[in-house]
Amino acid sequence: MRLANFVTPTSGGLRTALNELGAGYAAAGHEPVLIIPGETAGDEVTPAGRMITLPGPVVPGLGGYRVITGRRRLCRLLEELAPDRLEVSDRTTLRWTGAWARAAGVRSVMVSHESLSALLRLYGPLDRLAGPLNRATAAAFDTVVCTTGWAAAEFTRLGVPNLVRVPLGVDLATFGPEHYDPGLRARLAATGRPLLVHCGRLSPEKRPDRSIHALAELRRRGLPAVLVVAGDGPLRPRLERQAEGLPVRFLGHVAGRGELAALLATADVAIAPGPVETFGLAALEALASGTPVVVARDSALPEVIGPAGAAVGDDPAAYADAIEALLSDPARRSPHGAARAQAERYGWPAAVQGFLRAHGLIDTEAGTR
Repeated sequence: MRLANFVTPTSGGLRTALNELGAGYAAAGHEPVLIIPGETAGDEVTPAGRMITLPGPVVPGLGGYRVITGRRRLCRLLEELAPDRLEVSDRTTLRWTGAWARAAGVRSVMVSHESLSALLRLYGPLDRLAGPLNRATAAAFDTVVCTTGWAAAEFTRLGVPNLVRVPLGVDLATFGPEHYDPGLRARLAATGRPLLVHCGRLSPEKRPDRSIHALAELRRRGLPAVLVVAGDGPLRPRLERQAEGLPVRFLGHVAGRGELAALLATADVAIAPGPVETFGLAALEALASGTPVVVARDSALPEVIGPAGAAVGDDPAAYADAIEALLSDPARRSPHGAARAQAERYGWPAAVQGFLRAHGLIDTEAGTR
């Protein structure tokens, strides 16, 4: 049984992870059930298993995210479904389900998709609350899963004994350099104009304004770059005003995986400037497409991209310098270059095995139980 809040039909990394892990669990012979919030109730069978939607209110100011608020209703559903494992992807509004699982004798896993310390740091002195909240999370669940060392650091500092690291993966079949589209290239950027792409939700914690500032700096230097922004969110109107006078094209949410794969493979450089990213699936999809990535050095992404890009501080000149350096190194864009090679270290089958091991469903030495 899997629970998640803050996921919508157009949300990115979390929904991708839920879908890929669910499909992997099903392929391994398990019966995954996912419960998420939505506008109306629903119950359907998907390639990732059964998906149950419970009506939940929209959280103001977050661009359409909903949450499950009815504890009694969710408890009744959990009791009815009688899971033998519980996997939760929300450390705030669903942390209470750890207590339900313990009372019901169900083994539980909390997946830490974000760094609470880093998120609270965005709001000043609130980061002092992270320690007590993280201790409570670790105490409520049998296992806490973090996807990178950066994400795990806030639990490691507390000496949490039930912490494990399991990297996520990337769809290496869908995303690849072979999806380069010269026609798309011609439509988005004239000959000789570097094509940059920002792919992600347009929300404050993702800092999409950094990508526009970087483009402005490159244009100031005389580099005729253009920027394509794939994604939507509450900051879009403000970003469109910020981009006035610059060659920035806002695509909104790109629903088709093939369309996104072509965009990432056709771009020269991707920008992933979010300072609190704990894994960065969009950045990894760019790498799988053969496209190097410039990331925020204060996030987990330097750990993920390795030598296949550049990590910089919060400064437009630093982003511009890194983009220019990557543009001057054509070897990075070859089908067998550093970007693709780095992405090939992260396959979804290995991620699924790691999560099943965290659930105690695979014995490290003896195989599947």
